[in-house]
Amino acid sequence: MDIDRYLARIGLASRPSMDAEGMAALQSAHRLAIGFENLDVMLGRPIRIDGASVFEKLVSQGRGGYCFEQNRLFADALAALGVPSRPLLARVRLGLSEDAKPPRTHVCLLAEVEGRAWLADAGFGGSNLAPLPLEDGAEARTSDDARHRLRRVGERGEPGGEWLLERAGPVSATDGRAAAHGDWQAQYTFDLSDVVPDDLEQANYWTSTRPGTRFTTLHVSSIPLANGFASMVDRDLTVHGPDGTERREIADATEYARTLREVFRIDLPDAEHLPLFR
Repeated sequence: MDIDRYLARIGLASRPSMDAEGMAALQSAHRLAIGFENLDVMLGRPIRIDGASVFEKLVSQGRGGYCFEQNRLFADALAALGVPSRPLLARVRLGLSEDAKPPRTHVCLLAEVEGRAWLADAGFGGSNLAPLPLEDGAEARTSDDARHRLRRVGERGEPGGEWLLERAGPVSATDGRAAAHGDWQAQYTFDLSDVVPDDLEQANYWTSTRPGTRFTTLHVSSIPLANGFASMVDRDLTVHGPDGTERREIADATEYARTLREVFRIDLPDAEHLPLFR
């Protein structure tokens, strides 16, 4: 991890202090600078999640990535700044019934700052949510006017008990998977079980290769904005901000690459090779 190049990539001129406020500033800068995307999957390229490969793609090449890449990079940055963290695997529950049991295809981080445990996540394709203390009922509001809360939903006193992250806010400030109402909706659930590198490799491989899933059938990009959220699924672009929501269809590969660059801060010179434009 070249921490100075990473900080330059996310637009920070100096190293933040690694207290709760500094970690929140670091995660926010990361989220606003490095777009969420699955485009290498659609190009038939393997998703590598070792530190060197992730740094080369997301920092050196100016690309984005999905959670296994984003949170590997963020964890390496935290480590370089003296903050211990470890990965947790989560079940994404967006758009699913309460009794559904989806696979663990999302990785987030459990970080330790100021003697407390925090849920840190630079790789969820949603609001620019700051790290939350791992406490039942912890809440935060984001710049897209959404509320978020963390709830303990497992048995009290069980170290491996399950936690639930929820969001309540404008549906237009999401990637389209939210239900039509703006009330509390489940984002993902996780527990505190140990996760080893092979667990991450297995989950990443499933996520990037399983036929018929969101990440192997759709071209997905998203990024939080300073006062909103932008999402592009295939050619459908949605940009939500204080003045409302703009929706339009992307015409061709040239406009697609320009939109990736200007809106999502993703540099993909060979966008014309995506299946979307064959």
